[in-house]
Amino acid sequence: MTAAPSRRAHSFNAAAAQYAAHRPSYPPALFDAVENLAGRPLTGARVLDVGAGTGIATTLLADRGAHVVAVEPGEGMAREFRRTLPTVPLVRGDGDSLPFADGSADFVTYAQAWHWTDQERSVPEAVRVLRPGGALALWWNIADPELEWIAAQDARIARCLGFDDGAQRTADRTSELTKALDFRRDRVRWSRRIPLDSHLANIGSHSAFLVLGAERTAAFLAEERTELLKVFPDGMAQESYVTDLLLATRPDDS
Repeated sequence: MTAAPSRRAHSFNAAAAQYAAHRPSYPPALFDAVENLAGRPLTGARVLDVGAGTGIATTLLADRGAHVVAVEPGEGMAREFRRTLPTVPLVRGDGDSLPFADGSADFVTYAQAWHWTDQERSVPEAVRVLRPGGALALWWNIADPELEWIAAQDARIARCLGFDDGAQRTADRTSELTKALDFRRDRVRWSRRIPLDSHLANIGSHSAFLVLGAERTAAFLAEERTELLKVFPDGMAQESYVTDLLLATRPDDS
């Protein structure tokens, strides 16, 4: 049995600093892909970054030259966001009821956050706030399951949790959505080399572990360290990701 979605969604607030410090970022090629699929640059665009969390994607969008307004419902995540990005506008809210005027955004983005929404509400809300020709962009970092060590780790995680948390792939998260909007897709492969402590902290920052309980999570991570040292004896993990991007453009009203 998995924890209730609302409990898992709120679990990040108590681990916001851990999330900010250890979650992976996104490669520049992702934003190239967003611009390519949208047919317009991010520079100068008004972007609503929904479910902004601690601001990982928000920072990169702003660095790209976008005028970003972050939207985040969680108190703990919003507090961490304000600590690291004090000059970026932040609105408390969520994608199911966006506090913005009709046709006010060039892009609505969801980095690692769309699956927490109620698509019956978040789809029309995204369409409503987008200008004609504006784009809804959704993306997720997914640990590359083609690598043997990642597949083995996924299996250990599934045994620990009692379910396959990685089963929520992008196609599943957007099954209802794709009936309403015409999505185009791109995938960007990238990697990062980090200490095992950071890799394990990244795992521990996922909602399934945050609601599992500190004792059980600590026990799993200790066992996982032993397994990973067999693969990375120097104590440095080479994480590999596929960033899965889906983008849909609001039709021109004319």
